[in-house]
Amino acid sequence: MTQTLTIRRPDDWHLHFRDGETMRAVVPHTARQFARAIVMPNLSPPVTTSALAAAYRERIVEAVPEGVEFTPLMTAYLTDESNAGDLAAGFADGMLTAAKLYPAGATTNSAHGVNDVANISGVLERMAEIGMPLCVHGEVTHAEIDIFDREAVFIERVLEPLVARLPELKVIFEHITTRQAVEFVDASGPNIAATITPQHLHINRNDILVGGIRPHMYCLPVAKREEHRLALRKAATGGSAKYFLGTDSAPHHRQDKESDCGCAGIFNAPHALESYVTVFDEEGQLDRFEAFASENGPRFYGLPLNEGTVTLEKIAQEVPASVAGGAAEIVPFHAGETLSWRLAS
Repeated sequence: MTQTLTIRRPDDWHLHFRDGETMRAVVPHTARQFARAIVMPNLSPPVTTSALAAAYRERIVEAVPEGVEFTPLMTAYLTDESNAGDLAAGFADGMLTAAKLYPAGATTNSAHGVNDVANISGVLERMAEIGMPLCVHGEVTHAEIDIFDREAVFIERVLEPLVARLPELKVIFEHITTRQAVEFVDASGPNIAATITPQHLHINRNDILVGGIRPHMYCLPVAKREEHRLALRKAATGGSAKYFLGTDSAPHHRQDKESDCGCAGIFNAPHALESYVTVFDEEGQLDRFEAFASENGPRFYGLPLNEGTVTLEKIAQEVPASVAGGAAEIVPFHAGETLSWRLAS
C-alpha cells in the first residue's frame, strides 16, 4: 500500500517571483502547492512603497491559473529613505504583510538596500508599534568578512543589538544557514522566528564545489559546512514553532546561472513540498511536517490557518532537467534526481 500524508494546505513564507514573462512562468508552480506566499520585493527597480506593492500584486494575481486559489502576500523593500507612514498605511489596509531588510549589496538586486540599520531606526520603531513584521536577509557585506562567515557576523553586529533595542519588533530571520543562527533563534524571545529553505536542508558547500563548480547549487546565503546543514535539519524537524517553511525559490534562466558571473539563487518551486517532506521522512519526523509547513508560519504572522488540504504520497518521481521560464529555460532544484515523494492533490 502506498504511504500517504495529508496536511493542511501550506504556505511559502519567502520566495521570489521576479516579473514579466519569468513571473508568469513560475507563479503556477507555487500556486499549485501553496495557499499563500510572502513575495520578495527585490525587483529592478525594487518594490519600495505600498502603491508599487499593489501594482505588483495585480500582476501576480493575473498569472495564477484559472480555478486555483492563491493569495500573494506583499512586502516592501526598505531603503535608507523609506517612509514609515506609507508602510504603516499599507500594513493597516492589508496591502503589505511585512517589510524586507536587505543590507545593501547582500544579494540579487539589493544595491538599493539599507546601508546601516541606524538609517531606518524610525521606520523600525513604527513597525514595532503597529506589529508589522520585519523580514531580514541576515548577512553583512563588508569586504573583509569571509562569505561563509557573513551570517554569523550579522547576528553579532546587527541582529542581536537590534533585538535588544526593540524587543517588541517581530523579526523573521530568513533562509538561515548556520548553527549560530539556530542558536540565536532558539535563545531569543517569542518575537523571533526563522524560515529554512529546502536546499539548505539537502546540500552543504561540498555540493557546490567538489568535482567541479555546480552553479545551480549556488545561492545566497551560500550553503555552509555539514555541521550547519545538520543543525538546520534538527531545527526544522525538531518541533519548535519558531521555524517554518520558506523556500527562497529564486528563478534565474540557465544562461544567467551558467556564466562567468553566475547569478545567486535556486529555483525549487516545482517540487518544494516533495523536497521538504523527504527531509522529514529521512529524519523520522513526518508527524511534525504539518506544523512546519502549514501552522507555524501563519501563527507567527498572526494570520488564520488555511482550511484546505494537500496530500503527498510516497511514490518516486524524476525531476526534469529543466522547466519553462518564460524567455528561457530554468534548471530546477533536484534536476535529474529522483525524489521519493510526489504531490498527489
